Amino acid sequence: MKKQSLTVIFYHVLVIAFGFVMVYPVLWMISGSLKTNVEIVSGALTLIPRYWVWENFTTGWRGFAGVTFGTFFRNSFIIAVFSTVGITLSSSLIAYSFARMRFRGRTLLFTIMLSTMMIPGQVIMIPQFLIFHRLGLVNTFVPLIGPSFFGGAFFIFLIMQFMVSIPKELDEAGICDGCNKYSIFVRIIFPLLKPALITTAIIQFYWAWDNFMGPLIYLNSPRLFTVSLALRLFADTASITNYGAMFAMSTLSLMPVFIMFLFFNKHLVEGINTSGIKG
Repeated sequence: MKKQSLTVIFYHVLVIAFGFVMVYPVLWMISGSLKTNVEIVSGALTLIPRYWVWENFTTGWRGFAGVTFGTFFRNSFIIAVFSTVGITLSSSLIAYSFARMRFRGRTLLFTIMLSTMMIPGQVIMIPQFLIFHRLGLVNTFVPLIGPSFFGGAFFIFLIMQFMVSIPKELDEAGICDGCNKYSIFVRIIFPLLKPALITTAIIQFYWAWDNFMGPLIYLNSPRLFTVSLALRLFADTASITNYGAMFAMSTLSLMPVFIMFLFFNKHLVEGINTSGIKG
């Protein structure tokens, strides 16, 4: 019993220590949001600021060129929310067609869809930019939101694996009640996909919120910049970089992601576990 107790204590101490090491950079960033530039640049690893500088938040919120961080947050929310809705609806529809319907070329289309997951994003970056440029959609939110309404291979596969756990007898019961394929999806299948849909929404929101390369390529006007682009503007090689304000806004930018994970963590784990088991 004593040996088992020592093993349990050692295990918990090891996990806590490893967890602290993983979380320490985030804690240091939050601490840096209340430090002076001198203290941050000095490389001090302490988490407690020597001088508490709350002005970093007000200075950072003023933004740049007359555009406050409220505008940057709004732009990020617009892109993240609409792209999340688009990818969730479109991926669920496409997954339903692959999982529940039989049509000519289904296997070939499914193979092609999965193969797109192996293509690096840099390969399609230039062709995609040229398409949107010729359509006159550069410096708008369309290139960052529009593609999400055509599904994503990763999310389609994830939802399909979850859909396998739904008995096909429910489809047959719906047909006996006079439902067509669309009614079956809307009234029976879609409500049962809640864990998978929440998982898709959370992951897509994370990706859209943290996306830096997309806004950097397509957005030119400061009033359309997202939070990720605005944070980059703090780093000025030609003058003094205000690290305190940058860390303050970085801390605020973590709040939406943290809140989503806090409230939907249970559904996220459930959706991934169920999809993984069926896969």
